[in-house]
Amino acid sequence: MIFVDGNSFSTPSSSPSQPEGDDILLALLENPNLISATSSFKANSERKFLASDESGSERSKWVYIFQKEYATVDPALVDFVGTDEATTCVGLVIRNQKNGMTSVAHMDSPNIVEMGLSQMLSSLVANSLETEFDVHLIGGFEEVSLQANGSAISESPAYLDGYSFPLCSKIVHTLWSRHEKFHLRTLCVLGHNTRRDSDGNTYPFFNGFAVETASGIVIPAIFDGTSRCPDEIVRRIRVSVSYEDANWNEKLLETYDCGSDCFKIAPCRWTLRQYHIALSLLNCSDSEILSTCSTSPTAEAPDFVDNLRRQWTYLIEHPHWTETFPTKQARTFARSSDGKWIRC
Repeated sequence: MIFVDGNSFSTPSSSPSQPEGDDILLALLENPNLISATSSFKANSERKFLASDESGSERSKWVYIFQKEYATVDPALVDFVGTDEATTCVGLVIRNQKNGMTSVAHMDSPNIVEMGLSQMLSSLVANSLETEFDVHLIGGFEEVSLQANGSAISESPAYLDGYSFPLCSKIVHTLWSRHEKFHLRTLCVLGHNTRRDSDGNTYPFFNGFAVETASGIVIPAIFDGTSRCPDEIVRRIRVSVSYEDANWNEKLLETYDCGSDCFKIAPCRWTLRQYHIALSLLNCSDSEILSTCSTSPTAEAPDFVDNLRRQWTYLIEHPHWTETFPTKQARTFARSSDGKWIRC
């Protein structure tokens, strides 16, 4: 069940009793309370997380989430949890109103929404039906440009069937269909997260966010290379190769152990196929890599291509996955006294 401003949300009376995700999404996007909340979110300054900026007792403790990952954090152990690098992907925040336990996912496909939501909720509370949750949806944008003659393409759902719209539709429909009480606080997606340049090209306003776990406040955020940790390259590779691993079908990738405040990167296998793909793509031009590997080539961050090249270089230098996961054991990282992650 979805609640907005304390009230159970319903679509217009003309909609069927069991509305489709598109109907729910379009109605939510037009809700005045959510429009106001999104405007307040967008008015916040974007925080930059730089691991090199803080040290010792002054260092904030955060958990970073890559694409297709999720993590649930305890506010007693973690100050912030967040993600970035989202263009057509969507970040989902679910926070237990009673104890502040917060789960964040970086969703990239409608196929992982139902199972992913169940994974998140199972880690938040033993009996979720008796708990009420605050929910935030941030990310995705309208993949709509202006026509060559300068006239705007109609922004009806027929023109929003790229990547972001079906994903957002699936998320809100799944929330609507479940029995838990979800209080939707922020809906900064699609048109509310879209800006256009002078040529009519579209881009997201924000590619990332962070949740302050103690208060539940969500702010726009970006993370630099030093703060997307631990085990950045291996986790990026795991996202890519997980699509060929049946064990992760329709699931979010688990990365973080809430009880011990540790990262546990489960083993993943890559084959000679990934090795040969890396060899074939490594020397391609930036434009070729963007057109081949991105769902939104014009909207990617400046380091998108470099991040891919670093992954491919790693695969070429480590063609056998057992070099990275000896004895098929997880790679475990614990937080040191100064807040940095160290390999166990």
